[in-house]
Amino acid sequence: MRRLKEAHMEAVTDIVAGSRWSRWRIVMWGTATFLLLLPAIAMQFTSEVDWDARDFVVMGAMLASACAVCELAARASSNGAYRTAAGIAVGTALLTAWTNLAVGMIGSESNPYNLVFAGVLGIALVGAIVARFEASGMARAMIAAGLAQAAAGALGLTADVRGALFSMGFSGLWLLSALTFRVAARQLAASSKLV
Repeated sequence: MRRLKEAHMEAVTDIVAGSRWSRWRIVMWGTATFLLLLPAIAMQFTSEVDWDARDFVVMGAMLASACAVCELAARASSNGAYRTAAGIAVGTALLTAWTNLAVGMIGSESNPYNLVFAGVLGIALVGAIVARFEASGMARAMIAAGLAQAAAGALGLTADVRGALFSMGFSGLWLLSALTFRVAARQLAASSKLV
């Protein structure tokens, strides 16, 4: 019983802290840190970048959340296609939120229409939860998010053509994630047949 408890604690510690830092983890967290420091550096050279503490906290929370979700996806599956698909989905969600907060997809960041894109993120998240993060279900969830992103952009064509087309382009990233999740589902199905 004691060995079982020790093994359980070791597994929990590995999940929470990680037993080693691989290159991709260093690159991921390093890139997030660099992106957070970039505005601080830019503020030293130009007055056009003017972030306050709240901007840094919000962006730091977004980057940390994105990196943490990528960490969880990496631990959920050792399949490279699954990890790649999850990274594309998380990156697309991060870019959607970041763009909306910074300048807005449709019009300015204060345009209430941009709240529609929070619904796209909600569709991706709820779809992933309903799919229990299994590859085939994740593919369907990402297709739904891609279609929602395209529809939201299409509805904004009358308000801001350039922004609408830009936001519709994000649907391609959701669909790329879906395609990669399908590849992962096929690989995982094939490997389970071999066992």
